[in-house]
Amino acid sequence: MNGVRFQALLQSCWLLVFVSPWLVGSHPQCLDYKPPFKPPEPLTFCTEYSQFGCCDSEQEQLIMRRYYLVMDFFDYSGYVACGKYIRSILCQECSPYAAHLYDAEDANTPMRKLPGLCGEYCTDFWHRCRSTLSLLTEDDETVEIEADRDKFCALLELKDRDYCYPNVLTNAELNADLGAVRTDPEGCLQLCLQEVANLLRNPVAMVHANDGTHRFFIAEQLGYVWAYLPNGSRIDKPFLNLTNAVLTSPWAGDERGFLCVAFHPRYKSTGKAYVYYSVSVKREERIRISEFTLSVNDMNVLDPTSERILLEVVEPASNHNGGQLLFGYDGYLYIFIGDGGKAGDPFGEFGNAQNKSSLLGKVLRVDVDDNSSGPPYRIPPDNPFVKDSRARPEVYAYGVRNMWRCSVDRGDRLTRTGRGRLLCGDVGQNKFEEVDIITNGGNYGWRAKEGFSCYDKKLCSNSSLGKETFSQRTAKTFHPDVLISI
Repeated sequence: MNGVRFQALLQSCWLLVFVSPWLVGSHPQCLDYKPPFKPPEPLTFCTEYSQFGCCDSEQEQLIMRRYYLVMDFFDYSGYVACGKYIRSILCQECSPYAAHLYDAEDANTPMRKLPGLCGEYCTDFWHRCRSTLSLLTEDDETVEIEADRDKFCALLELKDRDYCYPNVLTNAELNADLGAVRTDPEGCLQLCLQEVANLLRNPVAMVHANDGTHRFFIAEQLGYVWAYLPNGSRIDKPFLNLTNAVLTSPWAGDERGFLCVAFHPRYKSTGKAYVYYSVSVKREERIRISEFTLSVNDMNVLDPTSERILLEVVEPASNHNGGQLLFGYDGYLYIFIGDGGKAGDPFGEFGNAQNKSSLLGKVLRVDVDDNSSGPPYRIPPDNPFVKDSRARPEVYAYGVRNMWRCSVDRGDRLTRTGRGRLLCGDVGQNKFEEVDIITNGGNYGWRAKEGFSCYDKKLCSNSSLGKETFSQRTAKTFHPDVLISI
């Protein structure tokens, strides 16, 4: 494998792959658009969602507090008559189907203030506790419809009888094996594909800004970044257009181009995004890492005049460009750069990847916070080679061939085990691919090793590389006929 990236299947559409433990027709989802989960601690108020839902104990405490604020308006008889209704309605924020109950899945309609109720339940609620509506909605205007059952239930009723409350609790199909991931008799998980975008040209990245807008962004190798609204519609004007600057070519398999976009962890307040692309400067091919800021006039466009170049690295060949940018949970920007290209990392005595004075074949880590004045980035004080005069201080890990896509591990939902780990797929030379856990100061072997196997036998046994052994991989390496690069 020499880094040809599965582009044939991505020419025209972008697909999401889901592990689907439920029926395709149903779609458990929380109000924050994330999947439901098993709470780390049992819930004591919204107990029906203790095993699986959308609330942890902190969210439940907020619901409980709201409940008691409402109940303070009632005497004992009102408490007995309405308490169960108010608790049940407020607790639907914890339902695994909360996004559907509150119409949060439809970007064309405003999200409900209260969950959608079934017609009979709404009528019963109106007969017993109609005066609570304005308290629950915190909207005095709803007082006007409390006396009118038709207007009251027109506001609260959800016409979908399968998903309205309380039917959603008793629907056998919706609740069968909810939260369970099971294999079929042959041991396989069901995978579902859903098209979320089409008519794209070599899409290379799909990210979100974590700014509460629920937009997603798709980058094309040609140099476009497109913004998509939660309902799947694409903004006509590109979020970013670097087609005049990006270096690429029309031939299939060209690894150069616009390769990645990443949003600052506090994008909502900073308005900063970072891009990784190929560029030609005075006929010299380079990798460029730049910062852009959001337009002051349009939240769906980056200001094209705001580009600030953080870093440029000369590329001796046109392949092995790496191409990943991401922010770790430590807030630092990680940059994954290939070894410079050709084959076998033929540059210098040990190759670029083992040469810590080169930025090629490396994982870099820099601090881009509060950089409006002064240098575009700073060096994190715990970077492994800050005191090594023979190494570039940006280097976080080395011995990398062509890490193309990486992810940050969100960790086990209950124990948080693994949270913050960096997982990377590295493209092999001829025989093996690998998946690595990236660690501070780690040496991932290239070009001495390809996976666990010696590639350069002389370099494999060269003690001048140091006493450390090459960092352990997360899993066995794979033959390229079995697994494509990640």
